[in-house]
Amino acid sequence: MSFATLGLSEEILRAVSERGYTEPTPIQAQAIPVVLSGRDLLAGAQTGTGKTAGFTLPVLQRLSVAKVAAAKAPIRALVLVPTRELAAQVEESVRDYGKYLKLSPMAMIGGVNINPQIARLKRRVDILVATPGRLLDHVQQKTVDLSHVEILVLDEADRMLDMGFIRDIRKILALLPKQRQNLLFSATFSDEIKALADGLLDNPALVEVARRNTTAEFITQKIYPVDRERKKELLAKLIKEGNWFQVLVFTRTKHGANGLAEFLTKQGIQSLAIHGNKSQAARTRALAEFKSGKLQVLCATDIAARGIDIIELPHVVNYELPNVAEDYVHRIGRTGRAGREGEASSLVCIDEHKLLKDIERLTKREIPVVQIPGFEPDPRIKAEAIRNGQNRDRGGKNPGRRGPPAKPAIGQGAVRSAAPQSRRSAGRGR
Repeated sequence: MSFATLGLSEEILRAVSERGYTEPTPIQAQAIPVVLSGRDLLAGAQTGTGKTAGFTLPVLQRLSVAKVAAAKAPIRALVLVPTRELAAQVEESVRDYGKYLKLSPMAMIGGVNINPQIARLKRRVDILVATPGRLLDHVQQKTVDLSHVEILVLDEADRMLDMGFIRDIRKILALLPKQRQNLLFSATFSDEIKALADGLLDNPALVEVARRNTTAEFITQKIYPVDRERKKELLAKLIKEGNWFQVLVFTRTKHGANGLAEFLTKQGIQSLAIHGNKSQAARTRALAEFKSGKLQVLCATDIAARGIDIIELPHVVNYELPNVAEDYVHRIGRTGRAGREGEASSLVCIDEHKLLKDIERLTKREIPVVQIPGFEPDPRIKAEAIRNGQNRDRGGKNPGRRGPPAKPAIGQGAVRSAAPQSRRSAGRGR
């Protein structure tokens, strides 16, 4: 199948070809015809499957067919996303794929001066990509009109619910016309997502391109057992001896990301932290340096990493396992894109044994264990509870996480060993 068979215009096909894409991914092949037909859509797709183009291309097509000539045309499509970085990424995709169309996109995010956004809204905006909080700021100031929206997209809806945006989403929905097309994309289908979909979507088509809550088969996953106090040392060793570059490292807290980046930099590994307390300018700069390869390691919290889209990202490291098992799927989905092989490594201490079991139960697979000589866990160390996203000896907090605190592991227990998995390649990301 080619993009030309999906009913897209010559202008869009030209832009797609210039990006180097010839064949649609499974999510694109299934979602694009549904969106073009005007039906509501409930799509289950993990990150890296090409879902952004899966809604961007048909939305551009639909809006370009029914043109509005007025200079101050109303906002016709609204894309809601959970983070600033993801908003910038989606807006860039809209701009790239719509470069030969007379449609104007805009990204609306918090953390920056609102006045330039107000000025931009006075000009033509056909497609608005926004984070919920900043959009409601504009609603309160009466600087945005959503009364003519024809298409609503909720991207990474599961993450928006995790971040506590459900009330904001409901406020925004109340401002939209009742007659509109709704597209909901989510990596996981929790009961809350199902409830949101039931209230939002009208007889939707269901598209799922991967088994729910699964991890990409072409990502090599490894567990490195280590004591909590020696994680930094082990990570530095792995990066140096493995000659790892473009390493995305996840921590539970902002404080942890800062401390880890400082430690790695002192070890001669150029690193920066990215999280919600950083200014938008600092986040944008760090992300740009990481994407270009100038920055070897980027230490990030879950929220800040949601917009990171690097096709050839080779390494993701869970410096600390997430409290919510589904977040593991999101995290490691940053690598292994576009049919390329990726590696996801997790440094696991005794405190995290229950979290590891939760992840393996969710993904229905055992993750191979690699024990680095000299870093064997001390059997005398007892497990500590992980509360509010942190251990007793760590600072920082992680607001917005709704998962319960992890219970300490019972006894020391030995971490399983397993033979390393073979690498497999399948699918393409966009």
